[in-house]
Amino acid sequence: MTDARELRPYSTEPTPTRALVVAVDLDLPHRPLEPELQEFLALIEAAGAQVADVVVQQRPAVDPATLVGGGKARELAALAEATRASALFVFNEIRPRQRANLEKIVPLPIVDRTMLILDIFAQHARSREGKLQVELAQLRHRAANLAGLGTTLSRLGGGVGTRGPGETKLEVDRRRIRTRIAALERELDEVRRHRRTQRSGRAGLPLVALVGYTNAGKSSLLNRLAKSESYVADQPFATLDTTLRKIFLAPGKAALLADTVGFITDLPKELVAAFRATLEELSEADLLLGVFDASSPDWPRQEASVREILADLELDHTPLIRVANKVDRLDPASRTALPPGALAVSAVTGEGIDRLRALLAERL
Repeated sequence: MTDARELRPYSTEPTPTRALVVAVDLDLPHRPLEPELQEFLALIEAAGAQVADVVVQQRPAVDPATLVGGGKARELAALAEATRASALFVFNEIRPRQRANLEKIVPLPIVDRTMLILDIFAQHARSREGKLQVELAQLRHRAANLAGLGTTLSRLGGGVGTRGPGETKLEVDRRRIRTRIAALERELDEVRRHRRTQRSGRAGLPLVALVGYTNAGKSSLLNRLAKSESYVADQPFATLDTTLRKIFLAPGKAALLADTVGFITDLPKELVAAFRATLEELSEADLLLGVFDASSPDWPRQEASVREILADLELDHTPLIRVANKVDRLDPASRTALPPGALAVSAVTGEGIDRLRALLAERL
């Protein structure tokens, strides 16, 4: 007789990553840790990982050797074992040597903030262009970490038949990465040429681009204005590929509306470089709609981050309309606290959309 236990089905679903999170709080008055740490935890969950524990260490400066110091690193190793963590997620920027030293003490893969964001991008990339851009950003980040290790991992051969420098695994990795990066850059150059050809055939319609922090509701606003059904999800970086829709503003007056990738504080430079083709759409815009999530208590910091990124992209002189989205979630007191220059709208209920159309028609 067959044992019933032998017939029990086994799950083929991958086990979620159990994340042990560590952050060094430098107690910066102009940049408190808590809002950005909560954002980091939300990114971890968006990537599909489970937070096993969170460790916050107060330090005047990060440790140059291990980021957190030798004693704290040993504590993390013990906590990783106790919580059955499968990866160490590091909130602060970590240098290659710090990563290598920390990995010797905490025997877990180390995931930094850039790697985490790139992982979310990889999950959400749909188009060929998006996948190419994500792979390019990942390779550039990996190359930067290998470059930071210098000659630490290089070695000379010794003995009969092994004399001379040879080629270490590190050097092979670097060469392969450089080769693949060059191939991706050629493919994305072709994408840029194709995009420029597309732009030349827009029949002279003005271009409006949605910009804002990730998860501010830009795609929902696009759908409301264009009466379309672009992909929307209540999670960071749901939109990677530029979406263009024609919108009607007034009788005989129309425009093109572009939805682009959302921004985040300290947007990784590898992402900015890789998504250059996508972000070129912004440089062509006649007008920007700066959308922020009015229901988030952290919107002032988020909007300031967007302004910094626009300045880095040399877009701070492009005309911009501030749009306070998600006002349907606000109570009357919170509504009065909104900045007077921002247009209050709700992409969900349609509140303020007619006023936004009229303002666009006037400004264009």
